[in-house]
Amino acid sequence: MNHEEFRTYVQSRGAALLRVANQLTGNPCDAEDLLQTALARTYLAWDRIRDRSSLDGYVRRAMVNINISWWRRRKLEEYPSEELPDVPVQQDTRHRYDELEQALDRLPVRQRTAIVLRYYEDMTEPEIARTLGISVGTVKSSVSRGMAKLRGDLVVPDARRRVN
Repeated sequence: MNHEEFRTYVQSRGAALLRVANQLTGNPCDAEDLLQTALARTYLAWDRIRDRSSLDGYVRRAMVNINISWWRRRKLEEYPSEELPDVPVQQDTRHRYDELEQALDRLPVRQRTAIVLRYYEDMTEPEIARTLGISVGTVKSSVSRGMAKLRGDLVVPDARRRVN
């Protein structure tokens, strides 16, 4: 086991992987736990990973699998309600990022994961399909439905409209 090689990888890619973990979980504390767990599994498999250029994909796949496993466990403890609570729309542009984060948090896991991999990690639909173990068609419909929900959740200010 080359400990220094693993340490170098984590130092160089840790911040980017943490952003993916944050998008997957929607919670910074859970994201740190998710990334740490995925990196621990990667460390244990380090000698079996021959293609070092695919390390990011390996860690992302581990994070997706772990997050789904955690989500399934939590699902037994959480129950949906008939109505979503009213969430006021923030008009201040400083809060747009927070609004997007909250909207992503409200998406089902598969839609959120597909959108994060597509638009945050810039993966192609076939890459996402391979990573998640689903068909390209399922990726397309998950991204499409997720984006439709995001559009419905987020109010985009119309730059052409002026208040007199």
